[in-house]
Amino acid sequence: MSNNPRILITGGAGFIGTNFAHLIVEKYPNYEIVIVDKLNKQGRRENLKDIEDKIEFHHFDLIQEEKLRPIFEKGLDYIVHFAAETNVDRSIEDPDSFVSSNVVATNILLRMARDFKVKRFHHVSTDEVFGELSLDPNEKFNENTAYDPRSPYSATKAASDHLVRAYAATYGMHITISNCSNNYGPYQVPENIVPLFSLFALNNKDLTIYGDGKSVRDYLYVRDHCEAIDLILHEGKAGETYCVGGGSEKNGIEIADAILLALPETKSEKKFVTDRPGHDLRYAIDHSKLTRELDYKPSVTFEEGLAKTVDWYKANEWWWEPIMADLYVPDFLK
Repeated sequence: MSNNPRILITGGAGFIGTNFAHLIVEKYPNYEIVIVDKLNKQGRRENLKDIEDKIEFHHFDLIQEEKLRPIFEKGLDYIVHFAAETNVDRSIEDPDSFVSSNVVATNILLRMARDFKVKRFHHVSTDEVFGELSLDPNEKFNENTAYDPRSPYSATKAASDHLVRAYAATYGMHITISNCSNNYGPYQVPENIVPLFSLFALNNKDLTIYGDGKSVRDYLYVRDHCEAIDLILHEGKAGETYCVGGGSEKNGIEIADAILLALPETKSEKKFVTDRPGHDLRYAIDHSKLTRELDYKPSVTFEEGLAKTVDWYKANEWWWEPIMADLYVPDFLK
């Protein structure tokens, strides 16, 4: 058996997981990298084609314990748990699948990590577990913010956060948790505003803005998020939670305007549509703990990150064209 560190990345063919897998390949050439992904609409095998020879890939759902067990039997040092259903609109229509993927699967993974004595379990979560904020710029989520989930998606992520902490308290497992703001960047399927508006603009479709477009999110370039997770995994204190933000608050109108500016040749225009049920007003992250303890600083401004993202979509039509042909539309907009 090799003495090289062995890491399991769940959801490693998804948006953030793919970017994290590429980072680990770049930074830790001696790591044995195992990826498990059930390859749904967000997880795509072709995302990993550039690192195919540097990873061990398994295609199955994490609730399939009989397929997960042999991976643990070979030994694992680290687990980074990205795998989750993440689309809020889908969670409103089908909460059961979110309970299965986000809660039941997390419990199975934790139990196996406990039984096989994995050194560090890092759980990737969201700022949506905290509910919503007012438009007061001084008000931000931090590690001490009380949980107040307001959608089936955020409720299942909150439940998984609590499970991770409970395993640490009950069984002495070495865990860390990160709650991040809205990610954007390469490999993101068009079910979130930045990729959706980018691809709509590239295809001369109108940019559909929910409600009055005033809901605010804190935008975090995906590479910065992955760098933060790497820091937490390797240098973070066991048992701790860290909030990860990008420090770039934008509302829907501002996102649309930025993308129209980045693609001046587009014929797209802004179009306001019915608001999502239970649409939270504002999210914003205070990442000062992560900066203070682990010297984290987002390195990519929103303008730089958006330019990188738009350029990536322009250069990779082969990647997004099949998705646009079968684009998900929430029931309340049909």
